[in-house]
Amino acid sequence: MVAAAAGVGAGASGAGGGGPARPFLPRRMSANASNPFSGQAFYVNPSYAQELATSISTAEVGVLSTLEKMRGVPSAYWLDTKAKIKGKGSKTMEGILADASKKSPPELVTFIVYDLPNRDCHAKASNGEICCTYLEDGRCDYSASGTCADGIGEYKTKYIDEIVAVLGKYDGLVPIVLVIEPDSLPNLSTNRADPRCGNAATVAAYQQGVAYAVKAIGDHTSHVSMYLDAGHGGWLGWKNNMLDFVKTIQDLGVAAHLRGFATNVAGYQALGKMCPEYDWCLNNAHPYDECCYDPCGLTAEWDPSQNEHNYAMHLRKAMSEGIAGFEPHIIIDTGRNGVANERADCANWCNIRGAGVGLIPTTATADPEIIDAYFWLKTPGESDGCTQTLPDGTQCPRFDADCGSPDSLGSWPGEPRAPEAGAWFDYQIKMLATNAHME
Repeated sequence: MVAAAAGVGAGASGAGGGGPARPFLPRRMSANASNPFSGQAFYVNPSYAQELATSISTAEVGVLSTLEKMRGVPSAYWLDTKAKIKGKGSKTMEGILADASKKSPPELVTFIVYDLPNRDCHAKASNGEICCTYLEDGRCDYSASGTCADGIGEYKTKYIDEIVAVLGKYDGLVPIVLVIEPDSLPNLSTNRADPRCGNAATVAAYQQGVAYAVKAIGDHTSHVSMYLDAGHGGWLGWKNNMLDFVKTIQDLGVAAHLRGFATNVAGYQALGKMCPEYDWCLNNAHPYDECCYDPCGLTAEWDPSQNEHNYAMHLRKAMSEGIAGFEPHIIIDTGRNGVANERADCANWCNIRGAGVGLIPTTATADPEIIDAYFWLKTPGESDGCTQTLPDGTQCPRFDADCGSPDSLGSWPGEPRAPEAGAWFDYQIKMLATNAHME
């Protein structure tokens, strides 16, 4: 087993001291040949069960049974800080894998790799910890251009190489799925006009960071399956956006390492019903077909991907046509998309009022040839972001105005205020359970 990452690809000693106990195994090309979720028991993090228990203790009878059922539902664990990689317990990658390895058989664990420099470039506030250039208060200066050499170096050596070290201990022992860097490459396809996303430093950070992450993990593991974030149908679903995204993936040269893509990560886009073809609903061609139900009005704006099933078809077709030999598979986040029409404006994304948990993780998808699994990638109950005033009455230093949208919890008088991103939001989890459509 690998005791420590050794500067992946560079042969240097890892931050933990000492080199690897043995070389990393060469990657077997069959690693992406089959659905990694198929036939596996899924790991349920005890920390999530404990968070749910705090809400169960004060829940009313009507929602209690749903919350109890949710305690046994798996969800992904977000590696959104370097501190969550190594260490014991259920709040680190290493601790989770150690626990999963003791199950009989070992259970599949899903992690979200999420710590790029200048993370969340299109958000109005971000809690990313690695920056290309730092402001005096420690936040990222998104207006500063440059090469982001220091930020990329930190991401490679202090984050990705450390992840590779931990993976090396459990590769082949525990089934592992990684979702790579939500909200990164899609922003380069659609939001370069935003100087926070379009400046040279952010572009370099996202392109070089994602390429390094995928290649380092792919080159130094044999049984880890990776899905790259691909936004959702209301983001990259337009044909021009999709073509740009295909070119981005092609230019990075990462397709050979990927099982496919993850969509709707931390989103609320409806699954809907899969149509015979991805663009079946354009030009009002089949207005009475159930698969053309369009709660966000996307087809009227010439977006054929009005639900995540049709977006999965579009993504598969565009990638396989644009990159020779690449037939990606899709996983869809169903953690909070159980209600299709809860938003007045589908551009809103923060702590959406009226949302409900969706289908529980399963490989019984609408088209298993395309869609590997539905999975709870965003942990239901964890806040998307804070209201301007925090629950304790203080001002939130990372308030994003989008979290004050009319669709967001806490924006109406009398509603509880939302805690910071990632913190447990009791009012929200009870709402999600009340509106659940888990089967």
